[in-house]
Amino acid sequence: MRLNIVFGLALAALVGGTAPATAQEVARIGSSPTGLPFTFVNTETKLMDGVLIDVVKAIQDDVNIKPEFEAVQFSALVPSLTSNKIDMIASAMFITEERAKVVDFSDPVYGYGEGAFVPVSDETAYKSYEDLKGKTIGVQVGTTFVDLFQKSGLFKEVKIYKGIPDIIADVNAGRIDAGIADAPMAAYYISQGQFPKVKMAEGYQSAAGGEFGIALRKGDERMPKINEAIARIKSDGTLKEILAKYGLK
Repeated sequence: MRLNIVFGLALAALVGGTAPATAQEVARIGSSPTGLPFTFVNTETKLMDGVLIDVVKAIQDDVNIKPEFEAVQFSALVPSLTSNKIDMIASAMFITEERAKVVDFSDPVYGYGEGAFVPVSDETAYKSYEDLKGKTIGVQVGTTFVDLFQKSGLFKEVKIYKGIPDIIADVNAGRIDAGIADAPMAAYYISQGQFPKVKMAEGYQSAAGGEFGIALRKGDERMPKINEAIARIKSDGTLKEILAKYGLK
């Protein structure tokens, strides 16, 4: 009799609409490990950290996902998404027409432009990338800057690097004349004091700025919920708090 009662109560709960909520779906989130302060590996926890990691955590309940963050090199993010190795991209990847042909982007989360960095001994007032004409510069593989600067024909050489710290290290060592990279990331790395012979070029005006969001495979039905969630964290102040945590406006 007791078993019948228990079964009856359980059935009534299901019929009455009080069944447990659907379990969150595991989502593998790919992020660049060298995208400070947006995505990086926390040296203390050994886990992914940064602005976009916090953004995903802030919207995970809206989208009903359980995120599992994976460090993926920037240039491998899109191939990893399209080949189903990851389910989403949360990285400082500019939304461009070319990329949008391959993946779907959410509404923008944040935007910025590129910055230039040079040896501290270089006193030239660089206002734009054209002012670096004739020099050997470094840029990060997979970024929108690569085509722009290679096709410009202005530079002695455009060297391609795996990550921004590698570019800064070569400027610091005098192996290249300057580097051009995402301004917030470059400024953050230089501010840490590991590259004392490098400085940001004050007064440099960005020519290749953009905005980034979360990227999904084409046709992923979770996109509307993600856009609604991004709108929420913008309106309720959550995004502002996340940006302030990492020194951004």
